[in-house]
Amino acid sequence: MLTHSYSTRLEWTGSTAGGIRAYSRAHTGVTDPPTQTLDLTADKAFRGDPALLNPEQLLVMAASSCQLLSFLAVAARAGVTVLGYTDDAQGWMDMADKPERVGRIRLAPVIEVAEGTDPDEVVRMAHQGHDECFIANSLTSTMELDVTVVVR
Repeated sequence: MLTHSYSTRLEWTGSTAGGIRAYSRAHTGVTDPPTQTLDLTADKAFRGDPALLNPEQLLVMAASSCQLLSFLAVAARAGVTVLGYTDDAQGWMDMADKPERVGRIRLAPVIEVAEGTDPDEVVRMAHQGHDECFIANSLTSTMELDVTVVVR
């Protein structure tokens, strides 16, 4: 059986001696091998720095990125010419949910395709891509897919 492994490293230094409101939420994430370094923090609602990325944003971005890559693979296998793709994705965490979690993610891709492409077929392929998306298949969040197709 083939297994893929993904490694990252997080680093934080500081002190929690001042209590829950005083310690820095800033930390660094590095991939292995070290191809990129990300400066991360908690969400602003949890005393993080709004200028830095937070884990909730990364989760939504991962779902969006995986959807894109899965859809492009489906389209390429089908011989469909995709010319552009944007997604203004959103995720929501309802603090009343127990355990607390990002319970809902909405992906809203706008997919540009070549003239002569059937928009309904593109929507079907987007849903097939969603079914094949490793990240979506790994989450318990409710996933919504609202596809817009633009033929140009």
